[in-house]
Amino acid sequence: MSHIINRREFLKRLGIGAGITGLALTGCKRPAENLARDNSASKDIPTDKMTYRINPKTGEKVSILGYGCMRWPNKEDDSDEIDQEAVNRLVDTAIAHGVNYFDTSPAYCRGKSEHVTGIALSRHPRDSYFIATKMSNFAPQTWSRDASIAIYRNSLKELRTDHIDYMLLHAIGGGEDAMKVFNSRFIDNGILDFLVAEREAGRIRNLGFSYHGDIAVFDWALANHDKYKWDFVQIQLNYLDWKHAKELNPRNTDGEYLYGELEKRGIPAVIMEPLLGGRLSNVPDHIAARLKQREPENSVASWAFRYAGTHPDVLTVLSGMTYMEHLEDNLRTYSPLKPLNEDEIQFLYDTADLMVQYPTVACNDCKYCMPCPYGIDIPAILLHYNKCVNQGNVAESTQSPNYAEARRAFLVGYDRSVPKLRQASHCIGCNQCSPHCPQSIDIPKELHRIDRYVEDLKQETLS
Repeated sequence: MSHIINRREFLKRLGIGAGITGLALTGCKRPAENLARDNSASKDIPTDKMTYRINPKTGEKVSILGYGCMRWPNKEDDSDEIDQEAVNRLVDTAIAHGVNYFDTSPAYCRGKSEHVTGIALSRHPRDSYFIATKMSNFAPQTWSRDASIAIYRNSLKELRTDHIDYMLLHAIGGGEDAMKVFNSRFIDNGILDFLVAEREAGRIRNLGFSYHGDIAVFDWALANHDKYKWDFVQIQLNYLDWKHAKELNPRNTDGEYLYGELEKRGIPAVIMEPLLGGRLSNVPDHIAARLKQREPENSVASWAFRYAGTHPDVLTVLSGMTYMEHLEDNLRTYSPLKPLNEDEIQFLYDTADLMVQYPTVACNDCKYCMPCPYGIDIPAILLHYNKCVNQGNVAESTQSPNYAEARRAFLVGYDRSVPKLRQASHCIGCNQCSPHCPQSIDIPKELHRIDRYVEDLKQETLS
C-alpha cells in the first residue's frame, strides 16, 4: 500500500547516522516529571543493537524497550490536541532503532491514544511491530457484555488492525472492593471468556492483565492460571518498589513478590513504571550525584531501565517517551542492554534505602483522576510537590537552614506550574478522583495537605 514506508526509506528520511535532534519536537507540552531528565549521553545510537527477549509462547523477538503510548506530545502548551506529526516521528525513530512493542489503551490521552498510535503504526508493515492494548472498561456503565465488546472492537478499528498482539485486562485490583469490581468487569459479564475465545480465534495473540492495588485479585488471577493460561502479566517494577512499595503506598505490593510469583509460573513480565512516574529520573540532588559518580557518562534514568531489564523473565520494559531526547536516552541504554551485576544491584537497593526518607506522593501522572469537576489540575499539583521534595525545596520549619530559599522556590514554582484557578485551594473534597487512581492515593487528603502548606508559606511571607 502506498502509505506504508519501508525501513530504508524512513531511515533516509530521519537521517539516521547523522544524529537525530530533539528539536523536531519543539513546542510540545513537557510533562513536569521530565523537567530534570538527565541526557548527558551523546554518543550515536546504533540501529542494529537493540536487545530482544523471546516470547516463550510464540518464539517471537520482542524489544526490551517497549513504547508506552500514555503520554504523546500535544501540539502546543495547554492544548489537548495531540501532535500527530510528532508522534509519527517518534514511532519512526523507535522502529528504526529496533523497538517493536507499542502499548496503548482506550483510556490514554483522554481517549485519543489508540487513534493517533494506529495512524503512526499503520504507515509501517503490520509484521514489523506488536500492538498491546487493554480492556479499559472502568466505568460501571461499560461493565455490560455488549459495552465491553464494543470497547474491544473499537480498539481494533482505531488501531487499524485485524488482531491485537497483546491484550490486557486493564488495572485489575484497583480501587475499593477490588475483587467485586474485578468480577463485575470481567467474570460475571463473560468478557474474560469472550477474550479467551478471541485468542483461540487468533484475533488476540497473547492475553494477560495489568495489576494495580489489591494483592488478593493478583493472587486469584494467578491461582487460575491453569484455566486462563495467562501469556504475560504487566506489573510495576523498579529498584525503589522492589522492597519499599508498601512504604511508599500501603496498598501497593513489593515488586519482589510480584515478579517472583510470575517467575515461579514461567509467565513473562511486562514492566510498567520503571521510573516510578519520573521520580527515578528526577531524583534528589544527592542521589543524582551518587548515581553520576558511579556512571558519569550515563543518565540517572538509565540505572532504572537497566535494573528493570536485568531481570531475565522480563519481556519488555515500557517507557512513556514524550520527547525525542527521552527516546534517544532509552535507546542508548538498551542498544544493547548491559545487565547489572550483583554489586550494581546492591548499590541500587542501598540507593532506594536512602530515597524512602523523602515523602513524595505516589503520583505517576497517568491522569486517570482527570478531569476534575472543579477544574483542579491534580497531577500538576502533586508533581510540583514531588519535584520540590526531590530538590530539597520543602523545608519542614522556619528553623531549617534553607527555609527562605525553599519557600520562595515552592511558591514561585507552584504559580508557574499550576494556574491559580486550578490550584489545590479549590478542592472541596468531593472525592470523584480517588476511585480512579491506580496508586490508591487519597487525593483530597493530599491536596488539602499541600494547600495548608502553601497557605502557611504565604502567611510566613506576609509576616
